[in-house]
Amino acid sequence: MKYALVTGGSRGIGRAICLKLAEMGYFILINYQTNEAEANNTLVLVRQMGSDGELMKFDVANAEEVKQALDQWSVQHKGEHVEVLINNAGIRKDNLMLWMPGNDWSSVLNIGLNGFFHVTQQLLKNMLVSKYGRIVNIVSLSGIKGLPGQVNYSAAKGGVIAATKALAQEVAKKNVTVNAVAPGFICTDMTQELDEAELKKQIPVGRFGKSEEVADLVGFLVSKQASYITGEVISINGGLYT
Repeated sequence: MKYALVTGGSRGIGRAICLKLAEMGYFILINYQTNEAEANNTLVLVRQMGSDGELMKFDVANAEEVKQALDQWSVQHKGEHVEVLINNAGIRKDNLMLWMPGNDWSSVLNIGLNGFFHVTQQLLKNMLVSKYGRIVNIVSLSGIKGLPGQVNYSAAKGGVIAATKALAQEVAKKNVTVNAVAPGFICTDMTQELDEAELKKQIPVGRFGKSEEVADLVGFLVSKQASYITGEVISINGGLYT
């Protein structure tokens, strides 16, 4: 059995990645924090793909919750390990920095950046012992270009980008790759409030992207065909920013 953990896997890009990895034969561990109904919907769809999975409820920003959940899973699955980790969990709390509440800064950084650390560190040892692993971090155009009103989100994603490049060099000799995927505007719950008609005028291909397109890229980076690709940040933004 091959196991893949997708944080924030209940909706949007996370759900699409769960389905892609299920199609590739992985047993999917679907992490979520609050929306159990949507997480269950993802699990139903995973099973429709001919694979299986289970729900894992924990807050990636809470180190103790992460450790408890993953330790418990290890006890229940002796001799097995998670070989694919997709760090997808993240939130946006947009505001100009001048008026940004301190909690909006902290919560976005805690989930996006600290969450990456908590989950990755917990799973890394077994990947190194097994001499195989795939880590893909879902970042953002905001982390590369920076976007006004997203100083917190840009900082979180920019931090994960830098960490991706550093960690890739630490673990490459053990056949563990670490890459990041940076979507631009993708049709998800997170972008519903945006003015799509206006924004797509800025995008050379003339449309928002689809979650499935991001998932296909992640699927390739997880595959053995991508074993010589590590430490990379791959944009998927319709030519908006290169």
